[in-house]
Amino acid sequence: QVQLVESGGGLVQAGGSLRLSCAASGRTFSSYAMGWFRQAPGKEREFVAAISWSGGSTYYADSVKGRFTISRDNAKNTVYLQMNSLKPEDTAVYYCAADLNGVRAYDYWGQGTQVTVSS
Repeated sequence: QVQLVESGGGLVQAGGSLRLSCAASGRTFSSYAMGWFRQAPGKEREFVAAISWSGGSTYYADSVKGRFTISRDNAKNTVYLQMNSLKPEDTAVYYCAADLNGVRAYDYWGQGTQVTVSS
């Protein structure tokens, strides 16, 4: 079992920055990959970014590449999403998720944190 709790969401103006955090508990954090997803109103959930168990490999959706950075601190059991140059279209509920088998299939999800970008 893995429990995930996101934090750091909020309201920001376009062009601003936010850093999301996702604290994990349960299974050994350094043994699994992590990802961030988002879901905007009326839209399906979409992939944002992923990171391997060691942090050595990262993946991004084209829509956030160059603006968002995923990272992890295995000593703190936490994964981060640094979001810069935010746009109104980044407005969504952001979820972190745990990929226990490293195949980009996510087994556990957090409850989500709202990010709202005003124009």
